[in-house]
This record gives sequence, structure tokens and C-alpha cells, in this order.
Amino acid sequence: MNFINQLNFPLLSLVVFLPSVGALILAFMRGRREQARVFALVWSVLVFAASVPLVLYFKSDVGGMQFYEYFNWIESWGVRYSLALDGISIWLVLLTTFMTPLAIWSAWNVEEGLNSFMMLILLQETGMLGVFLAQDLFLFYIFWEFTLIPMYFMIGMWGGPRRIYATIKFFIYTFAASVFMLLGIIALGLLNYRFLASAGQPTETAFSLQSVMANIGGFGLSETTLKMLFLAFFVAFAVKIPIWPLHTWLPDAHVEAPTAGSVILAAVLLKMGSYGMIRFNVQLFPQISAEWARPIALLAVIGIIYGAMLAFAQTDIKKLVAYSSVSHMGFIVLGIFSLNSQGLQGSVLQMVNHGLSTGALFLLVGMVYERTHTRELADYGGLWRVVPVFVFFLLFATMSSVGLPGLNGFVGEFVVMVGSFNSPIGWTYTAVAAVGVILAAVYLLKMFQGIASGPYNERKTPHLSDLNRREVAILLPICALILIIGLYPTYFFGAMEKTVADLVAFVANAAPAVAGR
Repeated sequence: MNFINQLNFPLLSLVVFLPSVGALILAFMRGRREQARVFALVWSVLVFAASVPLVLYFKSDVGGMQFYEYFNWIESWGVRYSLALDGISIWLVLLTTFMTPLAIWSAWNVEEGLNSFMMLILLQETGMLGVFLAQDLFLFYIFWEFTLIPMYFMIGMWGGPRRIYATIKFFIYTFAASVFMLLGIIALGLLNYRFLASAGQPTETAFSLQSVMANIGGFGLSETTLKMLFLAFFVAFAVKIPIWPLHTWLPDAHVEAPTAGSVILAAVLLKMGSYGMIRFNVQLFPQISAEWARPIALLAVIGIIYGAMLAFAQTDIKKLVAYSSVSHMGFIVLGIFSLNSQGLQGSVLQMVNHGLSTGALFLLVGMVYERTHTRELADYGGLWRVVPVFVFFLLFATMSSVGLPGLNGFVGEFVVMVGSFNSPIGWTYTAVAAVGVILAAVYLLKMFQGIASGPYNERKTPHLSDLNRREVAILLPICALILIIGLYPTYFFGAMEKTVADLVAFVANAAPAVAGR
């Protein structure tokens, strides 16, 4: 293996495949349930520890890829195993390794098939990390599709009463959309292979993302063909996010998924779609991205308002939080297609923010559901008198999602709206998106009030116990990070600033109409 990085060591490969090694070890621990629980948690923490040097040694003044690792995998096809990260992907990698141990710890009470459940979470982590780090189109697609398998079994085997319906719907939507991306990847790889061969250059990098970026202008493609390729990638990513009107699989998947599955789905899996839009749609097709920025922004704004309205109408707490994801992910898409530094930086940070705040909400919903076995908002009330620690964390996570100044949600949404306001998307869409911020406060405070305020419904929630030490320990790191990002976002913006600036300059050069963004 060849590697060009600060450590002279294939750290990315270690981080990506260490979870799979842990899953393999768990396969040989059948019948040892308690040991398997502890091992899965400790191993996932070890993966997080292995990822920390990526931040410590990351050079924020370098805009290109860092920690690059590669070897020629299928040389005759031009396929390489290549991993790298930059200022856009680094925080998503850390979000993945940070949230996975907490998801595992939240599944402490799983009894049936515990080893298999923990194995699936660790395998899921490998797939998600691979998506954020792969620099070869073929390798990216393998990791992308691989993430469907663990989530499919998590929902289908450990989910709620309608788990089979939700699982099939999740799989059909995401897999069918990915077929379009596969066609786009094959087309670009073959075109680049022919281009390199005709120029007398080595063809082992035909499917390399950087090679395709550098050569796509020489493929001689018509504008119609470019738009079709753009759509091939966009549809796959739009379903994963999901963007309205391709969102209908998400509420069902969230509601039926076990708590750990919902946390992983909300915190990381959805971000694969928004990350893909930046990495592929914007980088490979900057002209089309600029031309279609306003129509895509319109879909994002519709999703913000539509998701908020549906969230307000829900009586099931978990479904309410699920529809809130549809609304909040709209801000991320709006920031991406602002195509300026503020919008893109705000979008990347908001991916992390949404993962933390919505992940915390799903954890809290799962914790209270384990005690009451009901998610109906009408069955709750007055919990601040009975479980004050739970209510404190619920309030903290709610304020983060609402966008309270001083917490992470405010920073991300504010910068996204500044970016969209200063772009050709304009003030109209930004103003409508701002209404979505107000609606978020309405439906989330409605949820909080319904759970915490009013008279205590002892008939529906008798003998309710407060959070135990394990549950508090799960929530504390998330809340600490929510506060740190809210009070000191400069550090997080600093790591991505040079990468985003270079990307914006690239888009401006490729599409002069957006040079002023």
C-alpha cells in the first residue's frame, strides 16, 4: 500500500476496518452475552480513539486531500483502493466514530440476538466511514451499498410491529435510487478510461474521483448528457437525505427501528446523502449545480416547511422527531446549493449539529419508551415532577434542535441562511426558510410541553424511574459537544475553511455566472 500522509501510516484503513474486525471477533463470542456487550462498547471506543489523531494532525491550511492511502485494486478496470479526507469529511468521520459507541451503549438492554445486533452496528460503522473516505467512484459505491445491509437487518429483526413494511420500503427506495448512481459511475469511469488511454496516460486511475474531476471537461459531453449524469447522482443522494418529495421512507424507518438504529440513521446515515451532493454533484458538475441551484433550493425550502407542518401534526413522539429530520435536512441542502463559503461551511457544520441534537432526541425517546411502552404524546404530562433529570436532557436537546443561541443548532442554521441570502438563491427563499426555524420552535416546544408540563398522567406512566447512570453517561458527551460547538464554532469552521474556499473558487471558475457568490 502507498500512503502520503502526516503519520506515514495507513490510519484511515485502520479506522475504516477496525469495526469489522470487532464484528468478526463478536461472531466467535456466541453465548457470552455480557462479555459481548462490554467488548462491543470497548471496541467502538477504541475506533473513536484511533480516529482522534486525524483531527490532531489535520492541517487546516491545506485545502486538498490529506492522509492519502491507495493501491491499484482492479488495475485492468482502472479501479483503485484509495482513501483520503479533507475539511469537508473530517468532521463527518469524527461524528461517526463518536456516535457509534453511544448507539451501542444505548442498546445495553437488547437480549435476543445481542451478538448479531452489535455486529451489525460495527459493520454499519465500517460502511459509513468508507463512504466519507473513499476517493474512487467504484469503491465509494461498494461502501454506499454496503450500508444498506446492516440497517436492513437491524430494522427488520429488532424493529417494531410494522418493521417488515418499513424495512422493505427503506431498501427499495434507497437501492432503486442507487442504481441511477451506479449507471453514472460506470459512465464516468469508462469515459475517463477512454480519455486517459487516448492521451497515452496510465489508466489505473480511471475511476478516481480526482482524475474524473480533472478530465471531465475533456470528455466532450453535451449539456444534456451532463444534466443526465448530474441527475443520476442527485436522485440517489436526494433519497438518502431525504429531500421532499422523496422522503416518505424515512418516518416509517425511524418509527420501526430500534433506538440504536434510529440514532445511527439520523446521526450519520442521512448525512451520506448531503456529503455525496457536495463531493459529486457540486465537484463534478459545477455548471449544472449553479444552473439548478434555485430549483433545488426550492425543493429544500418546501421540505423545511412541509416537514415542520407534518411534525406539528404528529401524536407519536418518535414520528414527530422523524419529520423534524426532513425539515432540518432541508437547511443543509439549502446551504450546499448556495455555492458560497458561508452556505457550504454552515451546511457541513449543520450535518454534525443535526447528528448530535436529533441523535440525542431519539436516545431520549427510546429511554422513556423502555419505561412506559408508549410514544403517544397524550399519554405523557408532568414528567418534570417525576423524572427531572430526563426532562433536563430533553430540554437541552430540544433547545439545540430549536436553534437557541449559544447551542450548536443556532450557529449552523444562521450561517446557512447568511450563505443563501448572499447567493443568487436570494432573500425570498431565505425568508421562507427562516419561517421553518419558527415552526421548529412551535412543534418541538409542543412536544416538550406535552411531555414535561401539565398534570402527571400516573395511569399511563405509573412508577416512572429517572435516568440511570448509564443513560446519563450516554447523553453527557453529546450535550457537552452541543455546547462546545455553540460557544466555540471557530475551531470547527477553521478545519473546513480552506477546503471550502478552494471548492467555491473551483465552482466559480467552472461556472462564471456564480463567481460573485
